[in-house]
Amino acid sequence: MSLKKNVLANYLGQGWSALMGLAFVPLYIKYLGMEAYGLIGVFAILQAWLSLLDMGMTPTLSREMARYTAGAHTAQSIRDLLRSLEVICLAIAMLIVIVVWLSATWFSVNWLQAEKLPVEEVAQAIAIIGFVVALRFVESLYRGAILGLQKQVWLSAVGSGLATLRGGGAVCVLVWVKPSIEAFFIWQGLVSVITILAFVFAVYRYLPPSVQAAKFSWLQLKNIWRFAGGMMATTLLVLLLMQVDKIILSRMLSLEMFGYYTLAGTAAAVLSLLTIPITQAYYPRFTELVAKGDTGGLIKIYHQSAQLISVLIVPAALILVFFGEKILLLWTGNAVLADKTAPLLVLLALGMMLNSLMGIPYMLTLAYGWPGFAVRQNFVAVIILIPAILWATPRYGAIGAAWIWVILNAGYVLIAAHYLYRRLLKSEKWHWYLYDVVYPTLGALIMAIIFWLIWPHSMSELTEWIWLLVVGCAMVFSASFSAPILRNRLLKRLG
Repeated sequence: MSLKKNVLANYLGQGWSALMGLAFVPLYIKYLGMEAYGLIGVFAILQAWLSLLDMGMTPTLSREMARYTAGAHTAQSIRDLLRSLEVICLAIAMLIVIVVWLSATWFSVNWLQAEKLPVEEVAQAIAIIGFVVALRFVESLYRGAILGLQKQVWLSAVGSGLATLRGGGAVCVLVWVKPSIEAFFIWQGLVSVITILAFVFAVYRYLPPSVQAAKFSWLQLKNIWRFAGGMMATTLLVLLLMQVDKIILSRMLSLEMFGYYTLAGTAAAVLSLLTIPITQAYYPRFTELVAKGDTGGLIKIYHQSAQLISVLIVPAALILVFFGEKILLLWTGNAVLADKTAPLLVLLALGMMLNSLMGIPYMLTLAYGWPGFAVRQNFVAVIILIPAILWATPRYGAIGAAWIWVILNAGYVLIAAHYLYRRLLKSEKWHWYLYDVVYPTLGALIMAIIFWLIWPHSMSELTEWIWLLVVGCAMVFSASFSAPILRNRLLKRLG
């Protein structure tokens, strides 16, 4: 499967999944209320932190599946590795269910600041969340295997259908069955069961048969433990960096106010959904080229993918920065909600944009089997970040935490990238900064400022959506012509 088809498939699939995730948020808030919607934010935090128990299994399995496609594994060895990780994953999933169930009441009483929802209802919702998180945990292992096998077209098609079922079905449950947070999470769990069954079928269908039945193998686990250990450490540090603000805010703010922060984070997370399809498509290809020793081919697609990230992510982020409040109002139809959420959205979008620009360099380090880079950079960041969050949040609230998020990610782009290029693709550092990042960013920024200055003051909702579409297209076009590789491709097509 070509890179173009994989990238396109990822965008279609994840774009639809993102649409399903965002389109129904106003309905979730309508039927559940902002306080119950805050519990969906708690669910996201819990899912993120419990992914630590993955111990690097999912990214490691994805990498080993990609190496298998390059001839580094036999059918027997890759099946034995999969079976070994399956056994560990299922054991951890059962542990998640038990621990969350037992701690649900304590968490609802001693941590969350619910003002309208009864404590018993919150505790029951958290217990159900434990089941859903455990199912998602298992689901992620098989998703990683499918990505490593470079079967993005299948994953995107099936994932789109499941995302529609997950989002649309949840609304149907809230409207026609019961408008409660418990019903919402029960539905999420049922869809996760269906997802796991589909993914298991796909993985074993795409793997060739082996001479012997797959078995648990300590030898296969031993072969991957260094990379998996590095990925686990990276995951821990990334979670600290990505979630510490949410953990502190979930304790210090009311559940309703935390809901506003969750809403801003949900909108900003769209930017990562623009990045993930590209990194998922290119990472197996990076790994394959590194395994073959094809440095020239690697450099070519490295800059191609980095420019593609910038051309898509920067315009999307700048639309949220310059027109975030308008978008929130059009999306939710609630002026108060838009007013409270917009300042947070601006900062979270900027931070997510900077974070996304480092996506391709990060994939490069993993392709070379060097997770230590991310471990070191994130360890330093955590040492700085946690005291900064603890200082800023009590003084400035959610806005203070959001500013720290921006500064952190600016440090990644301006400082951490220098250290990466001292070891990998040493001659490509300034090419990445100038041609892959700065030029596309300037191209999009100029267009954003122009449209911000000439934006009409009185328009219908439909006209505003059309204007936003025009602004986005103009920024993408300007960024594309500022990125050399993409500009040359566009000129060839136009010529």
